[in-house]
Amino acid sequence: MTIREILKMGDPRLLRIAAPVTEFDTDEIHLLVSDMFDTMRSVNGAGLAAPQIGVDLQLVIFGTDAVNPRYPDAPLVPRTVLLNPVITPLSHEEEDGWEGCLSVPGLRGVVPRFSRIRYTGFDPYGDPIDRTVDGFHARVVQHECDHLIGKLYPMRIRDFTQFGFTEVLFPGLGDADD
Repeated sequence: MTIREILKMGDPRLLRIAAPVTEFDTDEIHLLVSDMFDTMRSVNGAGLAAPQIGVDLQLVIFGTDAVNPRYPDAPLVPRTVLLNPVITPLSHEEEDGWEGCLSVPGLRGVVPRFSRIRYTGFDPYGDPIDRTVDGFHARVVQHECDHLIGKLYPMRIRDFTQFGFTEVLFPGLGDADD
């Protein structure tokens, strides 16, 4: 079990554009994915992008098999490893929702995201993934994929009156869960 350091907002490495994965089913990819899941689980993350641990590859993971304590009311999202993702909005309709980020600890903000998307890409073996999703699942995918283009969720906030410290906004959640 290897837990990697998660980069924090302000680190210039989080602003870079990630490179596509060009080789699949390698020991390096499988080890990276394993480390990412260990890291995500250690901090109750809903997802994690490779750039958040300093790896400039288009690789994101998300989903769990159990309720996430950081998002206790959110529906389960299937555990997924997604390489070279492409997101296609299926309408112009957006939903506002609260988001946090492991790279922006202790803060939450309301972020607009497309309500319904299609995402495509590959699993670690190079097999294609093609899903149409909505709600929290769509939000998580869009959030994680933003990391691949050097965007953090505060860059998408439109109303900064809906941005603040988790302990103030959600006192029952507790700092340990964010």
